[in-house]
Amino acid sequence: MSHSQPIAISGVCYFASDFHFGAPNAEASAKREIAVVRWLDHIKKDANHLFLLGDIFDFWFEYSGKPPAFYTFFLNKIAELRKNGIEVYFFTGNHDMWVKNYLKEQLGVHIFKKKQEFLINNKKFLLGHGDGLGKGEWGYKCLKSFLNCKINIWLFGLIPPKTGFALAYFFSRKSRAMTPEYKEQFLGNDKELLVQYCYQYNIANHDIDYFIFGHRHLPLEIPVIKAVYYNTGDWLNFNSYIRYDKTPILCTFVQ
Repeated sequence: MSHSQPIAISGVCYFASDFHFGAPNAEASAKREIAVVRWLDHIKKDANHLFLLGDIFDFWFEYSGKPPAFYTFFLNKIAELRKNGIEVYFFTGNHDMWVKNYLKEQLGVHIFKKKQEFLINNKKFLLGHGDGLGKGEWGYKCLKSFLNCKINIWLFGLIPPKTGFALAYFFSRKSRAMTPEYKEQFLGNDKELLVQYCYQYNIANHDIDYFIFGHRHLPLEIPVIKAVYYNTGDWLNFNSYIRYDKTPILCTFVQ
């Protein structure tokens, strides 16, 4: 789904990212999945909209249109939320960029491959995963373009599923999600790429009220020129999320 104009919605919204289901191993991932499902049960009482801002899965690939066989509890809970009338918006991240049609066609989830502006309760938001935004990171941006090439995705699909997932997790082992005890450090506003991106975006007269991204694995709330930049953090260390009704609030889910 791609829109040039802001998408207007209203109601109570929740934002979360970086569950990294699958990392660093099956046991830890299963525990995290149970925690997320409990959180979804907690928010379904008043949620109208749920925004999943990328890296929900540490890896995702749909063989023959079928989802990976690892995330049943989570996917069933998303199906339940949709049946209850809660709209779900999924933004692909750098780990789950290969999401195709299953979530949309089978669960009714709105899929976004890029950042998107929303008008929520008459406030203007810019939402996305956050990877590759702003200046710099040219090596990563080239790698992402290479991985998103349809030919390369097709070639990967020729690899048997068991081998394909083993290969994906082999290359993912340098990821911070594979070492969840490691915690990111805040670099300061002048060195945080997403903070600088928000500054530049609003300087260009976009008049955003709230920026919400994932990717950094740090729960953040930083003023940026008549706006506020929020980061949802992650569920490897923080179990953090954002609730929005009249103003965004950073929260931690305590089981």
